[in-house]
Order: sequence, then structure tokens, then C-alpha cells
Amino acid sequence: MTVRLLCVLSIALAMRLPAVAQAPGSIVRLDPAFDAVVPAAATVETLKDGFGFINGILWVRDAAAGYLLVSDIPANVIHKWTPPGAMTLFLDRPDWTRVAESRPSNVRFGANGIARDPQGRIVYAAEADRAVVRLEADGKRTILAERFEGKRLNSPNDLVFRSDGALYFTDPSGGGRFGTWDVKKELPYQGVFLLKDAKLQLLVQDLDRPNGIALSSDEKSLYVNDSNTRVIMRYDVRPDGTVANGRLFADMSMGKGNGNPDGMKFDERGNLYSVGPGGIWVINPAGQQIGLIVPPENAPGFAFGDPDRKAIYMAASSKLARIRLSVAGAN
Repeated sequence: MTVRLLCVLSIALAMRLPAVAQAPGSIVRLDPAFDAVVPAAATVETLKDGFGFINGILWVRDAAAGYLLVSDIPANVIHKWTPPGAMTLFLDRPDWTRVAESRPSNVRFGANGIARDPQGRIVYAAEADRAVVRLEADGKRTILAERFEGKRLNSPNDLVFRSDGALYFTDPSGGGRFGTWDVKKELPYQGVFLLKDAKLQLLVQDLDRPNGIALSSDEKSLYVNDSNTRVIMRYDVRPDGTVANGRLFADMSMGKGNGNPDGMKFDERGNLYSVGPGGIWVINPAGQQIGLIVPPENAPGFAFGDPDRKAIYMAASSKLARIRLSVAGAN
């Protein structure tokens, strides 16, 4: 065995990571604590195939069993998926609404992150429209944010609400995937923003590409991951909603397999789930990875669902997949 291979294996063991990429649909147990999260008999099941590329996903609780909203980015639609498998159109053309020209066939964008505000209204990140949009009860759309200090936002990506209605969202650059339409950036940074009381505030501007975002259950900490540097940062949330004391929470740079840091969610025990290299990382409150859930394809987004919130639904590129857990998602 070469010295280089020994070093790689040593680093992998130290980081509690598998040394190689894992097979699609597999479950990797890195710590005994993971057994209390994912049952021994749990499997990753594919529920539906044939999407263009799904990303934004949200479980909506209602008086019935509940349903999923799933954004298919190339199709520029949001689907409604109701167990055990009925799918209907929820929203047509959530994005690319203010551009006169036809969308190039090689360009992929649509609704990205999807959330519900405290009043139950759907709010989503419209990448090409460079806006955060709220869907009203009558079907009309309200633009909540599209400019900061007179300049257009880059490409809102993911978002999370605080219980008082304050909205946090990430705004990375759209990058080359917007093709020739991707106009020159107006903001000189890729930021993390707070929208509170109709006022938009810039919270963070030193990340390379902010992507996934999540609030701790007690709303005292904000977590943001960076797709380019493959890290998760943690910030203290002040009473007014602004943040301070940014520091490293988890380093995903040694991970193996496809995917970069993306969607993030908490379970009720304080474990953080984050898309990362190889799949969905499960990270304990101390910042240590305890396990890995590998979707059938790269899954940029996921959501806790089912009436008991003990399922993870994965937006896995062309597939919608699910795994049942022993622990519920944070309420």
C-alpha cells in the first residue's frame, strides 16, 4: 500500500467518512448514534421517475394526509404529489415570467427553494426572475424581494422563515447555466439576506457560493452552507434577526461522490441534515457526521414529510425518492 493511499485512508477515518463513493440507495452508518435515526431495515425507495431535474421540494400539511410540492426546473413547473402517487400541476411557469425571449433549450432554471410563511402561504425562490415570490390565496403572485440598494439580486436559491415571519434567503450567482441571458451581476458579492418588516438587509457577503440555509429549532442559530468551499457555517441570531459570530460548523470538503452542499433541514433531536458530496449527510449537534443517506441520483433538495414527519422525500434529479426514519423532522 502506498504512502499516498495510507494518508487518504487515515484522513477518511479521522473525518468519519467513507473512503469511496457509495452505491445509489445505500445507507452508510458512521456512528452508533445513527441507528437511532435510520432503522436497520430502512430502504431508499424510488416513488416516481422521469422528471427533468427536480430541486425545490416542500411537504405541506393539511387537513388530509398532506402532499408534496416538487419543482421541476427544466419544465418550469411546480408539481403537487399526493400519496400514494397522484401528481397534478400546482403552478405553471413559476419562473422566467419577465423575460420576453424564449428560454434556450440548454438552460435550466425555475423555482428553487420552496417554503411556507407563518400564515401558510407558499413562498419560493425564482432564479431567473431574480426574485423571492409569494403565492397568494387567489393565485396572484407578490414579489417580496428583487433588489437591494437599487441593484438586482443575483439568483435567490434557498429560504427559511422564522416564527415571527422574518425570512432568510441565499442569493448566489446564477452562473453560466443561465446561458446568454445571464446578464452582468449587479451585486459584487453573493449574499445571505434577511427580509423583515418589508426591509431587506444584507447579513453575510463573504461566502463563495451560499446555497442551503436552515434555522435551529430554538431560532438562535442560522446555518448556511457554501457549495464551492464545501463547508457549513453557523451564525448566532440576534433578537432583531441579524446575525453575528460566524464560524465553521462542519467541513464537507473530504466527502466522496457527486454533489455539493445544498438543501439543509433539522430533525427534532437537533441533528442537521445537509446535501453534500455523496448524498445527504446527517450531522450531530457537535458538527460530527454520524451517517450518510445516498439517494438514487444526486439530490439537491429534500424535505421531511408524512403526517408524522418521519420520512425524508428526496428531489433526486430525475427521481422522487423516500426513506422512512425513526426520528421526525423539526416542527
